[in-house]
Amino acid sequence: MYVVYPFLERNPEARAAVIDKDEPGGICLTRGCIPSKLLIYPATLRRLAERGPGLGVDIRVAGVDFGRVMDRMRASIGADIEAIWKDLSRAPNIDYFHETAEFVAPRTLQVGSEQLSSERILLCTGSRPTIPPIAGLAEAGYLTSDTVLQLTGLPGSIAIIGGGFIAAEYGHFFSAMGSLVTVIGRNARLLPTEEPEISQLVETSLRRYLTLRTSHEVTRVRVLPDGRRRLTTTDRTTGLVTDVDVDQILVAVGRESNNDLLRLDRAGIATDPHGWIRVDEFLQTNQPGVWALGDATGHFLFKHKANQDAFVLEENLVKGSRRRTDYHAVPHAVFTEPEVAAVGLGEIEAIEQLGAGRLLVGTYPFDKTAKGRAMGIREGFVKVLVEKGTYRIVGAHIVGPEAAILLQEVVDLMYAPGQSSLPIREGMHIHPALSEVVERAFEVLRPVEPSPRLAVEVPGTGGP
Repeated sequence: MYVVYPFLERNPEARAAVIDKDEPGGICLTRGCIPSKLLIYPATLRRLAERGPGLGVDIRVAGVDFGRVMDRMRASIGADIEAIWKDLSRAPNIDYFHETAEFVAPRTLQVGSEQLSSERILLCTGSRPTIPPIAGLAEAGYLTSDTVLQLTGLPGSIAIIGGGFIAAEYGHFFSAMGSLVTVIGRNARLLPTEEPEISQLVETSLRRYLTLRTSHEVTRVRVLPDGRRRLTTTDRTTGLVTDVDVDQILVAVGRESNNDLLRLDRAGIATDPHGWIRVDEFLQTNQPGVWALGDATGHFLFKHKANQDAFVLEENLVKGSRRRTDYHAVPHAVFTEPEVAAVGLGEIEAIEQLGAGRLLVGTYPFDKTAKGRAMGIREGFVKVLVEKGTYRIVGAHIVGPEAAILLQEVVDLMYAPGQSSLPIREGMHIHPALSEVVERAFEVLRPVEPSPRLAVEVPGTGGP
């Protein structure tokens, strides 16, 4: 809609067809970022309350009302969906189709019983959860990040298959709600795409609340006589086979393309081997008049990246400009316990691209700042990577309270001319505030080691 409405405003005589087989609002609103964060905040609130006695405040959690937590989420999301549906249905020059579409020819779509043709087509088809080929999984039944939002009762126990963002977030959520949680991941580390020391700190934290099995593969699932599910797992390092019995299974191994539903071959639209739509730097496909954005292209499956794509397309599709996409600094956050946020390159990648001699690294723990000590933060740190001489920011990684908020000043500078870190060092940071931990990370820059460390050193791990 970021593109459709500006197009109609500039072309009042035009009409637009909006086609969506799901509820209006997209993945982020209906079953992704927003509903999951409405669930995760109460979980974080419980963990904060548990730290109260350490600060001299005895905050007792009398209980968690799982039903109310889920109802609040559904009510909030439902209101937004209803508002969007009304906007689409009432717009005088928008035809809204709650249908599945597929191409029957170039620039011609079959939508329900109608065929629609247009010289301009925008594909924003999203993505869907990937389901691994595990024997017995389909028969046993499972949840995904889509269907987990429909739960009305708290599972007594749940196994989460996966080790990425979604697994870490829902592991935090269900354990705080009171479920016995087992996270089973194939990789040697939870959150394997994060810096090793960040992964290690998150693992240490989450192991206080749940069972974590890294380097494990689920090979089979079956239903027990009492209705519970038994997952058979194999340790990928030792070969040891063990079973896990749970009430529910959540599959969170990643996402895949929805583009197969469109029959893109009939339109001659090129895709990569994984089904993601190929676009140029202007977000145009190989077919004139057809653009794609967001998850449909397979580049950075984040809502904020899709928003940025929409701004690019507003310039190119609506205004006729030639604005290029810019993905050099796409940030992300993982709302687990503790929170994680990062942007740019990791240390190993930066060494590979720049060389160790051109790189500086700065690391600073939360507990060495005044506000960090006031909050009783005993874990967490900021790690920054800067090009030697130019002070160009190469990457930044934060693990700790409000990591996503703290990262933003770094992200903004990475989109400024020169991408210099000097404004952070030279600008005033309110004292005492958490933002000082970012400032000080840039003040303690040092040369990096020429090769990755064999032993992971985790700063800011003062204990629970």
